[in-house]
Amino acid sequence: MSVLPTITGVAHSVRVLLRAGMVQPARPLTTARGSRAMRKLGPIAGAANMSALRAPNDVAIIDERGAVTYGELDSQCHALARAWSALGVAEGDVVGVLCRDHRGAVQAMVAAGKLGARLVLLNTGFAKPQLADVATREQVRLLVFDEEFTDLLSAVAPDVVRVLAWTDSRADGGDVLHPTLAEQIAAHNGAKVALPAAQGGLVLLTGGTTGTPKGAPRKVGSPLAAAQFLERVPQRRGDVVYIAAPMFHGTGLSQFIMAFALGSTVVVRRRFDARATLDGIAQHQATVLILVPTMLQRLLALADDTTDASSLRIIMSAGAALPTELGNRAIERFGPVLHNFYGCTEVALATVAMPEDWIAAPGTVGRAPRGIRVALFDADDREITEPGVSGRIFVDNGLKFEGYSGGGGKPMIGAMMGTGDTGHWGAGGRLFVDGRDDDMIVSGGENVFPAEIEDLVSSMPGVAETASIPVDDEDFGVRLRMFVVPDGSATLTEDEIKDHVRANLARFKVPREVVFLDAIPYTAAGKVARRELAAIDLSTSTS
Repeated sequence: MSVLPTITGVAHSVRVLLRAGMVQPARPLTTARGSRAMRKLGPIAGAANMSALRAPNDVAIIDERGAVTYGELDSQCHALARAWSALGVAEGDVVGVLCRDHRGAVQAMVAAGKLGARLVLLNTGFAKPQLADVATREQVRLLVFDEEFTDLLSAVAPDVVRVLAWTDSRADGGDVLHPTLAEQIAAHNGAKVALPAAQGGLVLLTGGTTGTPKGAPRKVGSPLAAAQFLERVPQRRGDVVYIAAPMFHGTGLSQFIMAFALGSTVVVRRRFDARATLDGIAQHQATVLILVPTMLQRLLALADDTTDASSLRIIMSAGAALPTELGNRAIERFGPVLHNFYGCTEVALATVAMPEDWIAAPGTVGRAPRGIRVALFDADDREITEPGVSGRIFVDNGLKFEGYSGGGGKPMIGAMMGTGDTGHWGAGGRLFVDGRDDDMIVSGGENVFPAEIEDLVSSMPGVAETASIPVDDEDFGVRLRMFVVPDGSATLTEDEIKDHVRANLARFKVPREVVFLDAIPYTAAGKVARRELAAIDLSTSTS
């Protein structure tokens, strides 16, 4: 049965939004205007508009060039909408954004919404062919890009309008071929433009930097959807939200939208730097930190007794599996503030593990919020309810997409959509993710999920990071090649790691070989770049 809103469910959602400060009953007219704009502008421009109406002098975003208020941002984006309209961009056209995290990326996203244009967020890890393929498939009409990506655009069709977002070559300008956002804002009136007839929506791209990622279109018009997240993660109006995860990806983008809808201050940097992030948390007294597990790993490597992270109420990890040992260390260092988020590009939110969930069941991704159903199914589409039995994870909520922009979709069982992951239920109805369905290997006739072995090796003293790939094996058909990054605190050998796995798991789960590296390669979205691991010349490794 599909999850449908009920009167009771709506009332519960409103209470959650009231508690968070997203809905303000003392200002009903402002709330009504903001809700109407959200439906017409979409979640990004709608959230920015709502906060500009409520508190135009509050700081919206802080980047490496300073602060911008909600009122300033609103005026700037109206000016951009006029500039782009003068270039021929109309309602329903497509605006692509190839930017790191900074004010220009935000200006472009909001301006696209004000025009009623469809927004496509492009991966900063793209190669030329990928960018060209996606721009063609998504029919990009205008492309906003950072100067560092100029060379990538040589493969994009010449009739695509180009606008520079961030440039270091000149203080406030680009070149004669490419106008900048700053120039366009300065040249046009910042008075309000009319609301579009309908929101253009946005397209998130599936992860990875090899091949051509699929596009997952979305349209969100009701602020009630935020209640499902805010029920489990207690963000509040007035928070200072440090977003370390890239905003072109679902993790960073969803939390950017949430922060803007609450009227919070968002702090970003163009590139992740662990030391700068710790310093920024202290400087801005950040209350919320959004990151992926690799970032958390690097923060913990630097954090010591002098680190001031006492302002943090929430650390939210998402975008990849959070190793148990890493989560435990995060709670030990920062206190019970860790929230482990599980979902995917296609279904958005599935479950959230609150700090008490993690402490009770380390490694869990928690439970589904009210209004979301998560179920496990076996290979014959029969639901699995007993604890400890692995099955395919399916989700039903009001946020799942309706199919890829290039055609096709995810597996469905009734109204429930598959995430592509497998998992099992633990005690208390908490979900554990075993791994990607397509990552599973069959070794010695048994199903093996790499995440289980990686998690075990990560818990060993002296191990900083791990990753693995499948390789052929004479005895078991396939086994794993394990890659390990030492942290320097203990001596590690290949035999010690194999013996540790053998002592704790079945024999067929012991890695065929262990390769020591200085660093694990990651994609721009913070996921392990397994193709790069497969291409490593073992003769030059540190094993």
